Parts: sequence; C-alpha cells; structure tokens
Amino acid sequence: MTLFNALLLTLPVIFLILSVVIATKSFQKGKNAKRSLLLQLTSFGAVAAFCLVCPVVAGAVGGAPADAAGSLEPVAKGLQYLGAGLSTGIACIGGGIAVGHGAPAAIGAAAEDPKNFGKAIIFVALGEGIALYGMLISILILNG
Repeated sequence: MTLFNALLLTLPVIFLILSVVIATKSFQKGKNAKRSLLLQLTSFGAVAAFCLVCPVVAGAVGGAPADAAGSLEPVAKGLQYLGAGLSTGIACIGGGIAVGHGAPAAIGAAAEDPKNFGKAIIFVALGEGIALYGMLISILILNG
C-alpha cells in the first residue's frame, strides 16, 4: 500500500474527528446546539458522499477490482449491501421515533381508562411495523 492510498483511507476519519472537535468547541463557546448538530450532519453527509462516490467513479474508469470476466460485480455487491443497510437503519430510526411518541400516549390512555388499552396498543404496533417493513425491503434487496 502506498502512502497516497493510506492517506486516502485515513482522510475521511480525520475529517470526521475534526468536525466533532469543531462542533463541540463551538457548542461549549455558547453557539446554538442546532447549528452544531447541523454542522455534524453536514460533515457526515460530505464524508459519506465522498466514500460512496470514489469507488463508483473508480469503477466507471476501470480502477475498481473486477473479477476474471471483467465485470464490476464487487462494486455492485457493495452498493447492494449499502442499500440494504440504509433501508433497515432508516426504517428502524423511524420506528423508534414512532414508538417513542406512541407508547407514552398509550400508557397515559390506559392509565385513565383501562378499556382503551386495546385501542392504544394498536398504534404502538403500527410504529413497530415500520421497522419490519424496512427489514423486508432489505431482504428483498439482498435476494433480488
């Protein structure tokens, strides 16, 4: 591995560490918490785009590792795993937010009137269904 390749591998990690340090320092100096979070999300998005685009561009030019037939199967397989992971992860985050808001409301409704428990728990189950749909999409991506 050459020095240039090692630098390209460590550059995203260094950039993320610097963005964390800058965001925490700005928050400690009294800056807005939303602005610090936005800075973190922006830097993460930039690093994710860099790490995703570089292998795809290298594969289009012919620099990606190809199999014996010359196809770009490793790049396609990696993007398939990335899509499956993103669909499950984002769906689970959405399901967690839905259950986080629905469960306390269901508990409050059941505490006021125990007859409402059956109706209230349905909304919590609907929130959990979002995560199951994300997992189903991931299975379809990986087997498709």
